[in-house]
Amino acid sequence: MTVTNDPTRQAVPSGPLVEEDREHHRFRVHRSTMTSPDIFALEIERVFGHSWLYVGHESEIREPGDFVRRPVGNRQVFMIRSKKTGQVNVFHNSCTHRGAMVCRQDKGNAKVFSCFYHAWSFNTDGELVGVPDRDAYGHGLDFSKLGLRPVARVESYRGFVFASFDPEIVDLVEYLADAREYLDLVVDSMDEPEIIKGTNQYAINANWKLLAENSIDGYHAVSTHDTYFKYLVALGTDLAGGVAGTAKSLGNGHAVLEYAAPWGRPVAKWEPLFGEGAREEIARLREDLVARHGAERAGRMADTNRNLLIYPNLVINDIMAITVRTFMPVSADRMEVTAWEMAPRDELPQLRQRRLDSFLTFLGPGGFATPDDIEALESCQQGFHSGGVEWNDISRGMARDPLANDEEQMRAFWRRWNEQMIGAMR
Repeated sequence: MTVTNDPTRQAVPSGPLVEEDREHHRFRVHRSTMTSPDIFALEIERVFGHSWLYVGHESEIREPGDFVRRPVGNRQVFMIRSKKTGQVNVFHNSCTHRGAMVCRQDKGNAKVFSCFYHAWSFNTDGELVGVPDRDAYGHGLDFSKLGLRPVARVESYRGFVFASFDPEIVDLVEYLADAREYLDLVVDSMDEPEIIKGTNQYAINANWKLLAENSIDGYHAVSTHDTYFKYLVALGTDLAGGVAGTAKSLGNGHAVLEYAAPWGRPVAKWEPLFGEGAREEIARLREDLVARHGAERAGRMADTNRNLLIYPNLVINDIMAITVRTFMPVSADRMEVTAWEMAPRDELPQLRQRRLDSFLTFLGPGGFATPDDIEALESCQQGFHSGGVEWNDISRGMARDPLANDEEQMRAFWRRWNEQMIGAMR
């Protein structure tokens, strides 16, 4: 590995980047993993090139010809529902002629994509259907082989569409491992879940792995989001019992933070913020959950929060609302974040409004949590460049069964990252 001589950047050690000492309950990560462009380049190849990556939800392309365009693993792709078969296709967004992107809008409906550079045209199955002055090519070019290139693997689980650039990767169900249980809880808590139109998009001047950690980190909640908890108390929310829960590794780098919800949940848990008029309405929602799933499973859906990380960069926050969030690395020091809200398709307008208010109040761009988290992560990145300290410590909870404010869930992420980057843990 070649390392640029930059005094503001952590030097990459010749030994392990991740060290775990189970006997002495110590786990640490070298800070060069957060600052080195060389490590970043390897991540794009080894992590994002060989994982299942979230592309979108089937509800975003409900009708034939519907499409969405977005970057996945630092590559431009687009997802479209075929007009012929109705299946979901994911293509590399590059004309097979001279390379220009053929899908030039973020979303829409189309019969044909025409490259603006030389007007080669492709249908919703990627087939090349139009070439200006085709006769000029003679008979040596086989146009049937010049269709758009599909991403190597595309699979869907409960409506969540994933793609992988690795044709040899394990099937999606095997890859998801125990994370499937938590995706099932999200989907089963709603009638026909859909992604609500509109996105929350922003950039953070920090390494993408910091947000992977932050999204499943219960340790920072009380200190970093103190204002939000004071706001809840002022509204009458009972926080006397604290936040009790567990942190779990789910296999393949996936992890979850699950804990009793101290706040209301639009799915079926009332709180003063919702107003007295919503009590009966939410009670009916809970009765419906019990009728469909039984009291125990319904109680888990209604009364517990889940911060789920699907390795490497998908987070589903099933908290005061259901947020689907991805974070795409741009460089070692910058990421782009996109968040969507998920809800039942035929939800009543007043319930939808309550859900969106809950989402925006905490995780919106001007909410209580997002600005706090951005400030914390950018502060970490600046601190890394200060130098003087080589390692981050992620040992909390190693000497006991992990609790919600421990760090086992982050260690699960780092173990998988380390395996992909440099082989098995030493």
